[in-house]
Amino acid sequence: MRRPFQGLWNVIRFNWPFYVLALGLMPVVLVIRYFMPLQFRVAADFLLIFAAILTLLSLAVSWYVYDLAGFYRLDWLAKLQSGSSATIININAGFDETSELLKSRFPDAEMIVYDFYDPAKHTEASIKRARAAYPPFPGTRQVTTGELPLGADSADRIFAIFSAHEIRKADERRAFFFELNRILSPNGQVVVVEHLRDASNYLAYNIGALHFHSRESWLDTFAAARLDIEDEIKLTPFVTAFFLKKHGTAS
Repeated sequence: MRRPFQGLWNVIRFNWPFYVLALGLMPVVLVIRYFMPLQFRVAADFLLIFAAILTLLSLAVSWYVYDLAGFYRLDWLAKLQSGSSATIININAGFDETSELLKSRFPDAEMIVYDFYDPAKHTEASIKRARAAYPPFPGTRQVTTGELPLGADSADRIFAIFSAHEIRKADERRAFFFELNRILSPNGQVVVVEHLRDASNYLAYNIGALHFHSRESWLDTFAAARLDIEDEIKLTPFVTAFFLKKHGTAS
C-alpha cells in the first residue's frame, strides 16, 4: 500500500534543490523590491506571484498524478490485450516503484526486473537520490540499454514505466527499443508509460517538461525499432501509455 502523499513527497525530496532555490529567491526578491523605484515594485510583485503559482502548480499536478489519480492501483492494465503473461520484464532506470505491484497483479508470472541505470550516461541527479532512498526489487539485474540478457522472443510483457525517458540520446533510445523488440515474443506486448513534452506538461512543470520527450520523438523511436502502436491512452492529462507490438504481427 502506498502512503498518503508518497508520490508528492518523492518529487520534493528527489528534486529538492529546485524547491530550495525557488523558496530562497522569494525572500531575496522581497528585500530587493524595497530598494526599487515604485514603478519596478509592481514587476517584482508580479515575478513573486508568478514564481509561487508555478511552484505550487507543479506540486499540485504531481500530487494528482502520483497520489490522487490512482495510477499505482494499475487498473489501467485492463487495457492490455489478451494473451500470455508467463514471462514479464519490468525495466527501470534505478528507481522502481512498480515491480512489487506488477508481481501482485500477475502472481503466477515469472518476473524479471532490469535496471539500466549507468551514472556515466544517465546523469540526472534526482535518480541518484531516488536510488539512495529506495532499495531495488529483490533479484533486480543490472543491464545496459544496448544488450538485455534474454533470448529472442522470450518475454510476453515488457514494462517501461517512467523510465525510458532517462535515455537522453536518441540513438541509444532506439537501440534500447530494438532490444525490447528482439526479446519480445511474437504475440507479446511492450507497455511504455511516460509524461510527454506537450502543452499539458509545460503548463504543469514549465521548463521541467524539457526533461520529457515529445510524442513525435517516441513515435520515431518506436518506428525505428519496428514496434507498432496497438493502443495509446491518456492515463491522466499529463501521462500517456503506449501499448506496442512487433511490426507486422496481428492484434
